[in-house]
Order: sequence, then structure tokens, then C-alpha cells
Amino acid sequence: MKPWAKVNKGKPYAGRIKPFNFLLSAHVKDFGHPLGVDAERFHLVSPYEKDSRKWLRKSWIDQYSGKEYRITTAGHHGDRNAARVSTYGDILRKYEYHTETKCADAHGKACDKQTVGLLQRRHVLIDQIRYIGKESNNLEEVEAGLEHSQQNVYTEYPDPKRDEWETKMRPALQAAGLADLVRLCKGKISRRALIDLRAGRSRPHRKNRELLASIVPTLGLI
Repeated sequence: MKPWAKVNKGKPYAGRIKPFNFLLSAHVKDFGHPLGVDAERFHLVSPYEKDSRKWLRKSWIDQYSGKEYRITTAGHHGDRNAARVSTYGDILRKYEYHTETKCADAHGKACDKQTVGLLQRRHVLIDQIRYIGKESNNLEEVEAGLEHSQQNVYTEYPDPKRDEWETKMRPALQAAGLADLVRLCKGKISRRALIDLRAGRSRPHRKNRELLASIVPTLGLI
């Protein structure tokens, strides 16, 4: 309710914006955000107005900052005080060239915006298992287009036994020759430390992990 504090100020309760009221929600066109705003934390809403002819003249409120902006359907970009919002025409044109991410073209390559013809299912290669939750308190916001950041929607539940170090890096180090690893580390990781890392008796800190992640691909093991 914080973004509505200014709108509600001085009004009787019956005239305020309250929970379960209807609102208008504007969907910003690609690259149509006002200058200087964070696209993942910007969404315009406004008190409900049935007459669509008034929508372009209304003030719209960013639900994150509480600042007021105008909307426009002209041009390709927003400006400092206005957002270029999507029209039904924009949505239809975008749908014609939308990417079918679940499918591949006739040659098995991932689809892009120009792909035409009979599509097929893409082959999936499991690289890593990560447990995530689609938090129920955000589902309605996602479906309504009010939530734009995946970081706010998905919660990761890490499993140390299935992280990238245990499933990819340590097996690769075990497959590599110890002498080669010692040579490529150039004294930054000792021979004794490499033996412990390969055996699973220790885990590397961030800098050593980054170093090993840069070395292992050169050995052709990942």
C-alpha cells in the first residue's frame, strides 16, 4: 500500500485505494522504460478507469518507488518522465516472431525468431541438478506481470552433495594427472592441497575454485 500513500492522503476511507480494489496495470514495451530506472524493479499501476481515452492523460505510479510517470504509445522508447507501453498491436507483432524455446528446427538447432517450418523437440543434456522452489506468494504477481525478476520468484535450495564442485569439478580433477595440475597451478595451490581436494577432504575457497575452473577446461575434461 506504500505507493498509494500520496493518492490516499486526505481522502475519506471510502474514496481511498484499498486492498481488493481494481487497478490498471501497464506493461512496458521492450526498451520503453523511463531513463535511469531498473527494469526489473519498475511497474506502473493506476486507479481503475473504465474510459481508455483517459489512460494516456492519467498519472501512473511505479509500485516500487512510488514515483509518478506518464505513459505513451508513440515512438519506440520512453523518456525521463514517461514509459512507452505495449499496445495490443505490439503484442500481436511480437507474437509473430516469438522464439519457441522448447523446440528445435529441422536440423536440430535451437529455434530463433526467424525459424520457419516443421519443428521438433529439443534434446536435453543434464549438466547440473539444482533444487528450486516456485514460491507460492509470488505466483499471482508473476501471472499478472507484476514481478519481473526471477531472483524474487525462485528460491534455490542448495545441496552440497550435488553442487557444481562435487558433480563436475572434483571428478574432473580426479581424472586429471596430478603432475599436470601442479604445473598449471604455478605454485598458487600446493601439491598437498590438490591431493586433499581430489580426495574430497577439503573444498577450495573462492579464488582457488576460480583458478581450478579456468584450468580444467584446458585439459579437455569438461
